[in-house]
Amino acid sequence: MKAIEALLWSIALPGFGQLLNKKYIKGILFIALEFVINTQSHFNEAIRLSFLGRTDEAARIVDIGWLMFYPCLYFFAMWDAFKDAGGGRTPYSFLPFVVSAYSVTVGLMYSSHVTIGGVFFGPIWLPILSVIPGLSIGWLLQFLLLKWKYPSAW
Repeated sequence: MKAIEALLWSIALPGFGQLLNKKYIKGILFIALEFVINTQSHFNEAIRLSFLGRTDEAARIVDIGWLMFYPCLYFFAMWDAFKDAGGGRTPYSFLPFVVSAYSVTVGLMYSSHVTIGGVFFGPIWLPILSVIPGLSIGWLLQFLLLKWKYPSAW
């Protein structure tokens, strides 16, 4: 249960899970990196505009170069907090986090050019939607690797 709590706090803000786990230096470092990337990329304003349905404006104001750092920081901070709190004991349990970091980064790279069904999701919603294939592929890879490495367990 502690691992889920740390994971959920880390989802709220990278570094909070580490603080909960009493990893103060890591927690402060993650929070500082969050603030630097967030400020330099104009992430909060892009989130605000996206929630208001103004995704075109969000795409114009966001600094994609800075925002590209965010998915890896975010998913690594989640994984780190989860693992430090006792989660992730199953082999390859890091894969959903890693693949999600990649898929969200790719979603971010394409976010200014892609429309789906005529809808422009922009730099916030398309990366968020990219978590779904990231988690799915990560869990599938974990399942296949476990099945391959431990065939008698199935």
